[in-house]
Amino acid sequence: MEYYALEMTLNDWQILFADWGEQKFRASQVCQWIYSKKEFNYHLMSNLSKDLREKLNDNILMSLPIMLRQQVSKDGTRKYLWSLNDGARVESVLLNHGGHKTACISSQAGCPLGCTFCETGANGFTRNLTRGEILGQFLMMEKINGADINNIVFMGMGEPLLNEDNVFSAIRSLNDKNMRNLGARHITVSTSGIVPGIEDLADFEIPIRLSLSLHAPNDELRSRLMPVNKQYPLQSLVNALRRYRERTGERITIEYALIDRVNDSPEYAYETAALLDGLEPYINLIPFNPIPSRPELKRSDSSRIKAFCNALTELKIEFELRKERGTDIMAACGQLASTRV
Repeated sequence: MEYYALEMTLNDWQILFADWGEQKFRASQVCQWIYSKKEFNYHLMSNLSKDLREKLNDNILMSLPIMLRQQVSKDGTRKYLWSLNDGARVESVLLNHGGHKTACISSQAGCPLGCTFCETGANGFTRNLTRGEILGQFLMMEKINGADINNIVFMGMGEPLLNEDNVFSAIRSLNDKNMRNLGARHITVSTSGIVPGIEDLADFEIPIRLSLSLHAPNDELRSRLMPVNKQYPLQSLVNALRRYRERTGERITIEYALIDRVNDSPEYAYETAALLDGLEPYINLIPFNPIPSRPELKRSDSSRIKAFCNALTELKIEFELRKERGTDIMAACGQLASTRV
């Protein structure tokens, strides 16, 4: 039977070590080496016996994503192209905010949702990533950069709540004090609006943060931009957001990409405020990032962005106009695509 190190939870390690006749605390030691020290060579895990190191090397594969390419933006953003064991490729991004860093991690190879403003969906869907492939992106980014990364957002390729089991399992290991020990408030899941997944996130034992990609405040426009809205229309989505808010007490972030003369009129700002009334959301306004598959879509100009912002200010909706990062290397929101070499 083959074992893969990053596919194993702490409990899996403990069970295996018990079967091997090893003391339980050895499982935590191995996990500390992998997740805290980013040491992936069993032979260098110096507080383990030589015999145990040999046994680990012979029986448990340390399967990590292979970095095919690293690109660095003029603003310091880094984008990584990874090859997985079966040849599938994914991209992930490291954002530098000065005092802290954020890893933007992929949960699927490609995406099945086909949002019209997103290059990932335009390139099709291959498969879900395993928990180990999700964790591997993060750990390899820390290893390559030689420093801990403060935050992780599941905003890369794919829809995290369509790969819920593996995403939640990866989050448990990231949060576990015997593994990566990353605080719950430093982990965010972004969704296009998968209602059952939002319900499950509301009941998840780790109080991580939720971000919703909204991009339109009515069903007609949102279904045009995001086909997933036909399955989970806005009323059911907002109801799920309210339940999440009630159960967790956590504030929800709303992502809204401003596309020229598509969804950027002040009237849509008023509709957005009415739709989200009572949720007290924090809105991230994202000037649309151009994508090769939809050259007709343009970024809103400064006057239209200002008018949209003024409407939100008038309505006393808290928002931020996101600073552009990584656009020059196709690393910004909606630009990731694993088919480019």
